[in-house]
Amino acid sequence: MRTQDIEKKNILAVQTLRNLIMGSTLMATTSILLSAGLAAVISSTYSVKKPLNDAVYGAHSEFMVALKYVTLLTLFLFSFFCHTLSIRFLNQVSILICTPQDVVSMVTPEYLTELLEKGTILNTVGNRLFYSALPLVLWIFGPVLVFLSSVAMLPVLYNLDFVCGDDNGNNKPVVRRSISDKGDVYV
Repeated sequence: MRTQDIEKKNILAVQTLRNLIMGSTLMATTSILLSAGLAAVISSTYSVKKPLNDAVYGAHSEFMVALKYVTLLTLFLFSFFCHTLSIRFLNQVSILICTPQDVVSMVTPEYLTELLEKGTILNTVGNRLFYSALPLVLWIFGPVLVFLSSVAMLPVLYNLDFVCGDDNGNNKPVVRRSISDKGDVYV
């Protein structure tokens, strides 16, 4: 392989890591801002007027409203936590990927693969937590919207996690992974 091709691939790898870090930073910032907003709503003297029919719109007692907001707050905080840990691991990979292997014997391709896999898994978990908050936001307005948004999100999340077919032409679902057991990155 030519030196220019290797340099182009190195630049692509660093840019991809940078984009993952930027995406995690955006999601972490959004999660913590929503958490702060929910905390302000919880701590204020917020009260919801009772609707005419609790059977259709869901329970709106003070306990249920507090439970809904605290559940949302918890999801956003865990999403923030996963995204910040993802940023930590991805930053380590971006720093260690450029270190010469003869200087630091601990920096092996397997170690970098492990750090990258931890970072991408934490990013995925943080995104799933963030996405699962949408039905819970709608839970504030009643159970019907929770059901409809959950049903709508199932095919979307399924298509993010599974590919219909594999390299051999089989049509059974295959779980998407960002890194194989051999260290190869799937696109």
